[in-house]
Amino acid sequence: MRKTNLLIIVCILFSVLFWLLDSDVLVEYLAFSGVNLLKGRLWTIVTSLFFHGSVMHLVGNMFFLYIFGNTIEEELEARKLLTAFFIGGIATFPLSLIFYDWSIPLIGASGAIFTLAAIVMLFKPLKLSIFLFLPQGLVAILFFAYNAIAIYSGTEGNIAYIAHIIGFVIGIIFGLLWSKKWLKNLLISIALLMVYLIIVNLLVPLILNLIT
Repeated sequence: MRKTNLLIIVCILFSVLFWLLDSDVLVEYLAFSGVNLLKGRLWTIVTSLFFHGSVMHLVGNMFFLYIFGNTIEEELEARKLLTAFFIGGIATFPLSLIFYDWSIPLIGASGAIFTLAAIVMLFKPLKLSIFLFLPQGLVAILFFAYNAIAIYSGTEGNIAYIAHIIGFVIGIIFGLLWSKKWLKNLLISIALLMVYLIIVNLLVPLILNLIT
């Protein structure tokens, strides 16, 4: 079995367990927070990766874990996939405490997935996602741009945008280490973004004109 699929299965099982059982107890003992860290519950830095707060949270994360995870597993190797997933996901939690209240539990694989997205951006940006019909380098840089804009505009909610950016930055470090053509691939991803924005800005007004 591919390691990407194994990670997805574990996330699904942990999340269903979280929803079915006493979530308050699970949050206290298995979800990462600054408070739990001070209490010595170091294992939460790992267990938090696999819990998700809602069906939409889980489905969204698993969708992109499948896309980026399989690309890394195919183009690099399973060992590097697991290394990036766990280091990126685990490191994101304590680094996020700089920006979030220590009493707030942080759960989900989002930080790890953003790490994988950045690696793909610097390693295989032109690989097409058959589900999104977009190059994965474009998807990755759109991920980054959306979260950066959300932070800049002060968007509030239960989405840890800063944690996503932290995960992405960690992924860039891995990408620099693992990709000999990282600069070329970064430029390709930026060019894809520019083309995407031009197409959207041309097509959206055209479609609106046709509708009205």
